[in-house]
Amino acid sequence: MSQRLRITRSMQEENAEQAITLEECKQYFAGKPGFRYSEVFIVKGPESTMSIDGDFFMWSHEGAEYPFRLYMGELYVALSIEAIIPVMLEIATDLRADVAEG
Repeated sequence: MSQRLRITRSMQEENAEQAITLEECKQYFAGKPGFRYSEVFIVKGPESTMSIDGDFFMWSHEGAEYPFRLYMGELYVALSIEAIIPVMLEIATDLRADVAEG
């Protein structure tokens, strides 16, 4: 089972009230190779498919996609592979935010 983490500004005094916005994310991820925006995340199981509506920035890595979901001013991601860690830390640094358990 993977651990869920979030990129947030709530831990910083100077940014505690400043949410990460959709427009900010769209602009930021547009310049990041390997990312694309999607308003739906589709989870395919062996016998069924589930669609989750939201604001997702999908990261492509080694033939798979990993969702970074913007929800209520924070970006959430499941730590399902180790390669996500440096990507998440880079995003948090660029957005002047922190990584926290989510």
